[in-house]
Amino acid sequence: GVLVLSWYPPGLADDNEEPSDSLVPFILDAAHRYAIKVAFHIQPYKGRDDHTVHENIKYIMDKYGSHAAFYKYKTSTGRSLPLFYIYDSYLTPAESWANLLTPSGSHSLRNTAYDAVFIALLVEEGHKHDILSAGYDGMYTYFASNGFSFGSSHQNWKAIKTFCDSNNLMFIPSVGPGYIDTSIRPWNNHNTRNRVNGKYYETALQAALTVRPEIVSITSFNEWHEGTQIEKAVPKKTLTRLYLDYLPHQPNMYLELTRRWAEHFSKEKEQWLM
Repeated sequence: GVLVLSWYPPGLADDNEEPSDSLVPFILDAAHRYAIKVAFHIQPYKGRDDHTVHENIKYIMDKYGSHAAFYKYKTSTGRSLPLFYIYDSYLTPAESWANLLTPSGSHSLRNTAYDAVFIALLVEEGHKHDILSAGYDGMYTYFASNGFSFGSSHQNWKAIKTFCDSNNLMFIPSVGPGYIDTSIRPWNNHNTRNRVNGKYYETALQAALTVRPEIVSITSFNEWHEGTQIEKAVPKKTLTRLYLDYLPHQPNMYLELTRRWAEHFSKEKEQWLM
């Protein structure tokens, strides 16, 4: 029900793209037509720190916060707050984030009009303590490759969830249908994960549901160069590469799997709350 959009401040982009903030209004409008909400995934642009992220949050909320498709998360205290994922959050020291994310911070967003739910990236085990002291509200694992990092290894999710529960943090495990990025990282073959006709995706989804999370994130959609796409796919080959298809299954196989598991997740959550 929520699309999480990779976001750079106006005029900035990653090395391979063009600035995309100008597209956000169109994405919000399109999402609204299909009753989908949009949240923001703040990317690690050059010079990003607690001060610039403060400006980013104000900018996003002032500009897009009143749009009907702008996602708000209902907290346990009944407040509805925007939710932001901060990618590669560990690049900034916990003490700097604490200026922004703890109530006593020097330029804190807490209990202001710009308060929100902030989710940090957990890669290494030690990051969980940094995330806690930084004042974050939760953590996500991002990588779709089981075993690639401590955070993305399914076997660690139970322990991470226990840590989060005991510290009043949200745990958002991330899943994907498979992984292969050797077309852009030829040396990274050891992190390739075969789709196994949908079994890899379903195993990850089952592992996520087992820890009873509030939210499950899917690291995917249009990452064709990383082989994590879940859109419709038909066989396609260019001079330089072969794209993964879903044969002998239908082109919409992974969208159907996603729909089925999303419904399953909603039903399970109702049971947990009883």
